[in-house]
Amino acid sequence: MSASRVVVTGGSGFVGGHLVDRLLARGDEVTVFDAVPPAGPVAADVRFVPGDVLDPDALAKAVEPGTDVVYHLAAVVGVDEYLARPLDVIDINFTGTRNVLEAAAAAGTRVVAASTSEVFGKNPAVPWREDDDRVLGSTSADRWSYSTSKALTEHLVLAFSRRHGLAASIVRYFNVYGPRQRPAFLISRSVHRALNGRPLVVYDEGRQTRCFTYVGDAVSGTVLAGVHPRAVGEVFNIGSMVENTVGAAIGLVAELTGVEEIVHVATGEKLGKGYEDLSRRIPHNGKASELLGWSCPTGLREGVESTIAWARDNRWWLDLPDSGAA
Repeated sequence: MSASRVVVTGGSGFVGGHLVDRLLARGDEVTVFDAVPPAGPVAADVRFVPGDVLDPDALAKAVEPGTDVVYHLAAVVGVDEYLARPLDVIDINFTGTRNVLEAAAAAGTRVVAASTSEVFGKNPAVPWREDDDRVLGSTSADRWSYSTSKALTEHLVLAFSRRHGLAASIVRYFNVYGPRQRPAFLISRSVHRALNGRPLVVYDEGRQTRCFTYVGDAVSGTVLAGVHPRAVGEVFNIGSMVENTVGAAIGLVAELTGVEEIVHVATGEKLGKGYEDLSRRIPHNGKASELLGWSCPTGLREGVESTIAWARDNRWWLDLPDSGAA
C-alpha cells in the first residue's frame, strides 16, 4: 500500500495519539491538528499545526488539497467534562465537526469521523446495531448533551456525504481503554488509583455491564474505515461484544495490581442529578467485521495487563491528577 497524506484532528489525545503511531508505522505522512503538540518521541516525525476546530482558518492550514484522509477525533469527552462543560461539548462536537467537513469538502478529502456508543442512550434492546433507535433521558440531565451533540455530528457527516458527495465514514467507539488514557475513565482511573496505592472505586455495586475495547483494536477499525472502499457513507460500531460487569473489570485491576481495598459509591450522591448511568452497553459489530474485515481480538485481561505494564513505566502519567471519585 502506498503512503497517504493524512490529517488527525485531536491527534495529541488518547485514541488520536495511538492512531498517529499506527499511521506513521504504515509510512503515512501525518499532520496533527490540535491545541497542544503531540507528546513523546513521535513528535519529530509529525507535522504539527496548532489550532482549534472552531477556527476554520486554522483548519484550512492543516487540511490542504492533496490530503487523502482526515481522521476527525477532536472532541470534548469524559463524564467529568460533559457534566462540567456542556456548552463546550455542544460547540466543539457540533460546530467543530461542521468546520472539519467544510474544510475536507473544499480540499476534496476523505473523512472518518469518530462518534460514540453514547448516541444510543439507554436503549434497553442490546446488542445495538448501527441503525437501532436512540433512547435518551431528559434535557435537564447534562450527560445527554454529549450523546445529542455526537448524534448531530453523525447527521452532519451523513448529510455531507449524501448532498455534497463527500467520501465520509463514521466509527462509533465502545468503552475504549489502554495506555495513555486520561485517568478519568473506568479502566484508566482504576489502574491509576491502584498504582498510586489508593482504593479502587465501584459505582452502584458494579452491576452495570460494558464491552471494553482495547485501543489498538479501535485504531485498527478506524484505519480500515479510512481506506476501505465499502466504508464510504457508512456507520460502524467499533467495540468488543464481550460483556463484563463494571465490578468484574475493577476486580481484574485489583487482582493484577494486588490492591485489596475497594470503595463503593452511589452515582447519584457523587455526580448529582445531571448524570444518569446505563445498565448495559453492548454493540453488534458484525457490520465492521463483514464490510471491513475488522476484528477485536484483545481480551480484557490482556489489555489491562498491557495498560498496567505501560503505566508502571511512565511515572509522569501516574503523577497526573485523578479525575474520578474520591
